[in-house]
Amino acid sequence: MDLFDKCRAFTRAQEAREQGWYPYFKEIQSGAGPEVTIDGRRMIMIGSNNYLGLTQHPHVIESAQKAIEKYGSGCTGSRFLNGTLDLHTELENRLARFMQTEAALVFSTGFQTNLGVISTIAGRDDIIFADRSNHASIVDGCRLSFARVLKYRHNDFDHLEKLLKNHDDDAGKLIVTDGVFSMEGDIVDLPRIVELAKRYNARVMVDDAHSIGVLGKYGRGTAEHFGLSPKEVDLVMGTFSKSFASLGGFIAGDAYVIDYIKHHARALIFSASMPPGSVAAVIAALDVIEQEPELLEKLWRNVRKMKKGFDEMGFNTGNSQTPIIPILIGDEMATFEFWRKLYENGIFTNPAIAPAVPPGQGLIRTSYMATHTDDILDHVLEVFYKLGKEFGLIS
Repeated sequence: MDLFDKCRAFTRAQEAREQGWYPYFKEIQSGAGPEVTIDGRRMIMIGSNNYLGLTQHPHVIESAQKAIEKYGSGCTGSRFLNGTLDLHTELENRLARFMQTEAALVFSTGFQTNLGVISTIAGRDDIIFADRSNHASIVDGCRLSFARVLKYRHNDFDHLEKLLKNHDDDAGKLIVTDGVFSMEGDIVDLPRIVELAKRYNARVMVDDAHSIGVLGKYGRGTAEHFGLSPKEVDLVMGTFSKSFASLGGFIAGDAYVIDYIKHHARALIFSASMPPGSVAAVIAALDVIEQEPELLEKLWRNVRKMKKGFDEMGFNTGNSQTPIIPILIGDEMATFEFWRKLYENGIFTNPAIAPAVPPGQGLIRTSYMATHTDDILDHVLEVFYKLGKEFGLIS
């Protein structure tokens, strides 16, 4: 048997390209704004995680440019050796203050953050309790940890408690969950998880990739959204590729835990560090988040408008409570066909099928920015209404 036989047998993507409904790897020829250029056409972007619209903010762009002029284009090494700039340390100090934790540590990507942190703090003698809808980076981090992994049904905390109760022993326990689930757009019941963690002597890690810059009065994420003290959540993970308009990730928590991760996480020690321009962009984005709170208000005004519009039309938006608003389609091919029609009408969205969502629960993932205008959003609702009628999704 040839190792590459499975590669030759994989023809589905090529067939989709030939049939005109392949939705992935579309080349965008402009900046990541509320409108983008694809294949020379202006299109409305409602498939981005650029929640605050900061990728085009003048302060963010200028700061990245100045950092490249001063430091060059890259660091040429890992944080552990020659790849730590004073900019990295400045960013970590700023993040710790913003998140109201003792310390923070920056990784090169958000995916690496989850891989590095989970596989470092959980080992063979430990147990991880994970939501079944957690992000793939959490899933892979759990696999790398060699810990025993017990999955509980999505947001089913009676099930989680049953698992905790059945393993109420001396093993180290970690409950890890998304704060905002990236496909469904729903929010974890973090107070319940904190309560269970205290009762069963477990630690809590929250992936706030889609929460920081979005949830809470000041955009600090899920804990702030629920009025929890930062000390009640042991570790908070965040990414820079969404509200922070850059690339990278971080973990925030108690200083002694962060120091342990810093000296043991292979994903940090053996990866090149974030380049200067990316680091400076995050620092600038933090400036904007702290100095322009009206952006968060604009984001939520747009979210409320779109959620209300879709729900009143009769679309199934699931349990979304965030800027991620899924439109549930169901059948896989119907999902792709709906995406294609949206694309033809100048609207860029993201179709999601299994394994990103449960089988038979295909959806169109839409997401919104503070910089979307009412005219743009009204047009989106008009197109969805027309196609929803055409596909029999609404009456």
